[in-house]
Amino acid sequence: MSSSLQLFSLTRPSQPPAKSAGNRLRHFQILRSSAKSSLQEGDEESRDTDKGRIDGEARLILVERYGNGTAKRYMIDGDLRFHTFLEEHGSVSNRFQGSHIPDTKLSWVPDNIKDFILPAGFPGSVSDDYLEYMLLQFPTNVTAWICHTLVTSSLLKAVGIGSFSGTSAAASAAAIRWVSKDGIGALGRLFIGGRFGNLFDDDPKQWRMYADFIGSAGSIFDLTTQLYPAYFLPLASLGNLAKAVARGLKDPSFRVIQNHFALSGNLGEVAAKEEVWEVTAQLLGLALGILILDTPGLVKSYPVLASTWTGMRLLHLWLRYKSLLVLQLNTINLKRARILVKSHILHSTVPGLNDCNREEDILSWQRFMKPRIIFGLPLEEMFGGGRSLSMLKTLLRIYAKEKYVLTVNQQQRDFEVFVSFKVGATNISVLRSVWQTYWLSENLDIFNNNLFDQLTESLSRMEDRFEDFIQKLEGAGWDTNQINLKVPMEISIDECSF
Repeated sequence: MSSSLQLFSLTRPSQPPAKSAGNRLRHFQILRSSAKSSLQEGDEESRDTDKGRIDGEARLILVERYGNGTAKRYMIDGDLRFHTFLEEHGSVSNRFQGSHIPDTKLSWVPDNIKDFILPAGFPGSVSDDYLEYMLLQFPTNVTAWICHTLVTSSLLKAVGIGSFSGTSAAASAAAIRWVSKDGIGALGRLFIGGRFGNLFDDDPKQWRMYADFIGSAGSIFDLTTQLYPAYFLPLASLGNLAKAVARGLKDPSFRVIQNHFALSGNLGEVAAKEEVWEVTAQLLGLALGILILDTPGLVKSYPVLASTWTGMRLLHLWLRYKSLLVLQLNTINLKRARILVKSHILHSTVPGLNDCNREEDILSWQRFMKPRIIFGLPLEEMFGGGRSLSMLKTLLRIYAKEKYVLTVNQQQRDFEVFVSFKVGATNISVLRSVWQTYWLSENLDIFNNNLFDQLTESLSRMEDRFEDFIQKLEGAGWDTNQINLKVPMEISIDECSF
């Protein structure tokens, strides 16, 4: 296994919190390259001597592991000076929770490709027959779309395309353009499934609603083809792309909702009966649409057609929103966890399924909710760019029994917390961090400069009341075995003894 180890002295000025894990890793990479360049300019023999001295006297405090396989080591040398090392590994052995368990069948596939095509935690997160089934499904779907392409050419020729030329060339060309439109749309589904596949279990109602918003935008492109027939292919392709993205959001979201309906394990029957409802609505909608199109003057008047479509679409979106509001999901995602935790801290009660689901704002993003919680932050940024050994040791001591480290961002006027998770953290760890956040938001004394005492008190209160919180969740009908609070995979702390 190839690896490289680089030393950083802890005198870098304060840095603002990075916006993403990718930015943070690029920042570390720049520092590493800069340090490497400096060492190369110095004397090789002196460098080796210094490194040997540090390695021989340094004590490892903790290791901060990153999702791309790199690790940052926090160490103290013989003079009690604080150092960090960025270590890069060419092996997947440094990857932590949520990464792939080695699988001999796919050992030759790069990790980024595995992340794109396989569920998180594969193969441990799926059944043993998953991979074999998907490997057979892939060529099955390829042959189906080849047949679809050939049939499309025949259909276009049957309706008159190419009949005037006396050959099938025009029909084939039209089929190629039509299938290309479908192919561009398929790229949208490919991107959604590969990049955002882990989001739908957490908040299916939100993504089902967003699917309709994006699908509506796609229909607008289709509607404008009548105004700009010369740009039919690009407009239709954009419309198909947007609708394909919408389908990529809709299908997995609705499967989660269907699974919620299937209390008796009858998911297949629930899906079949849903198909009956959908097809019946489709036939009725098509009939009414034909009647509307037969209305005198409607087809010839584009403004009337567009306004009719707009009215129907707004009604469709409103009905979709109302239908999602009546869902009473008994799983706990981050939005519902916030509602449940806040109620328990303020009133020592938790709302039932109906009240909590109705209070949940299915359109809002978690990042805009108050109090603001930033998960998966490097320890350096949690300190505001500081390098206090005593601060680090105090935080690790306070959170010795927890699988996370939480602190309050004292540089912001609005209440905001930073949370970084340790190796072995679970969804319960995330839920505990949310409980502690809400307790702090209600009880934090901003005029008390001793933040560590208040963090300790919040943990003590959580220790006394968290078991009661779990019991009341179960009593209110919540499924505590289905807590959809995923531990961020970008950063994980591997703690060592002092």
